[in-house]
Amino acid sequence: MRPGTDELRERLAERFPGARLEIADDSHHHAGHAGAAGGAGHYRVRVVSARFAGLATVARHRLVYDAVRDWMPHRVHALSIDARTPDEAPN
Repeated sequence: MRPGTDELRERLAERFPGARLEIADDSHHHAGHAGAAGGAGHYRVRVVSARFAGLATVARHRLVYDAVRDWMPHRVHALSIDARTPDEAPN
């Protein structure tokens, strides 16, 4: 069973204290998709954290994936990640 957005927010907040988090459950857009068949979710996340300073995009994404690695692929099938520093993020 996929996590709710509140549960995902809680998990990301633990890994990125003080981060600005925006989370959308896009699972309904993937009905019929193989990953959705088992109940795993598809999410769009924006994480704005100073922790990303000096890191390339791939390294930033790895940090986000690491936060939910134990949920993949059974609870979370896919993440669309926007990981920025506070200086890079739109207001």
